Parts: sequence; C-alpha cells; structure tokens
Amino acid sequence: MPTRTVKQTRAEVVYDAIRSEVLSARVPPGTKMKLADYSERFDVSLSVVREAMSRLAEQGLLQANPQRGFATLPLSATDLRELTRARVLIETATLRESIANGDLMWEAQVVAAHHRLAATPMFLEDAVPNLDFVDVHRAFHVALLAGSGNGHLESIATSLRVRAELYLAWSRFLGDDPNRDTAGEHRELAELTVARRADEAADALARHIQRTADSLADYARTVGSGE
Repeated sequence: MPTRTVKQTRAEVVYDAIRSEVLSARVPPGTKMKLADYSERFDVSLSVVREAMSRLAEQGLLQANPQRGFATLPLSATDLRELTRARVLIETATLRESIANGDLMWEAQVVAAHHRLAATPMFLEDAVPNLDFVDVHRAFHVALLAGSGNGHLESIATSLRVRAELYLAWSRFLGDDPNRDTAGEHRELAELTVARRADEAADALARHIQRTADSLADYARTVGSGE
C-alpha cells in the first residue's frame, strides 16, 4: 500500500490504502464496503475503518448510508454527461475571467502549479495511483481559475470538480483512450493561459474535460446506470 509520509498513524495508512483502491477502481463502482473485512485485513478496530471511510465519503469518493454503511459510488452515464456539460460551461467561463483579470502573481502560480504537475508521475509501481498526483493535478486546475476575481465562479467550479474527482480517476483505469497525451494537454493549457489567449485556452480546457468523459462514456453505458 502507498505511503505518503515518513511517519503515519494507523488511521492514515488505512485511509490512504482505501482511497488508493477506490481511485484505481480496484473496488468496482456500486460495491458495498464491509467494515469488518477491512478491520481484519489491516488489523485495526472498526472505528478506525469507519473514520477512514467517513473521510472518503465527505470527499465524495464513497457513499454513506446510515442503515447500510458505505459503498463506492455507482457509475451513471447520465450523471457523467450532465456533470461534464456543467464543468465545461463553468470552468471555461471562469478561465476567461482569470485570463482577463489575473495579475503577474497569478501567472507565476499557474507556471509553478504546472511545473509541479509535470514533475509528478500519475502512477507508481504496478499501476498503483500516485495519490500525490491526484492532489497536484487538482491544484493545477484550481490555479488556472484562481485569477478570476470572482469567488462565486471559483467556488462553483471547485465543487463541480470535486464531484467529478472519482470519474477522473475511473477514466484512467476503466476508460479506453490509450493514445491520450494528458501531459501535453496540461502543457498546452498552461502555455495558452499564461499567453492570455483566451479563446484557445477555453477551447483547450473544454476538450480536456470532454475527452476525460468520452474515455469513460462507453464503459458507463455498458455497466453503469443511466442511459
């Protein structure tokens, strides 16, 4: 199981391990999570497992049900389509505002966020997802929009992106887009944004978001709920 710090509490180790399994789709969408199984597997109390799963539920990576415990989220083709459309509309509009209003400090933050992203591998050994990449990737997209000067737009964009986090992860493991150059897409986004080429940057962001959804759409229609 991946470890992200030199010293971790047992609860943090369990949290990271379950999060890694969820993000890598090793626990399929719509699966009930049995606390007792994880308690035995990690040799920890049920309360430690429950705490870890509660944190994941707060982040939108698990569903919490008072009567039935925890489960991974179902994969809905309809929700994926609607969420993608909402993200394209809101994030491209906010990016345009950032390009129009962002200052030199904002430009530097975009460059720095992309530098960290480019230097962080998406996967560790044996195709284990690098949890640091998940965080750095999120920070890059937040940085792109952080110059807008409109906290409401940025808040809506962030909430939609958090809602899409699991779909983003699933697209890397369940999707079908072997020739995708994700690093190149991020580089193009950063360059167009800093160059203040608003139309091209917005188009690049829309394609970036849509391609992630498209790579997962066939799988969602086959095994997920919805159309």
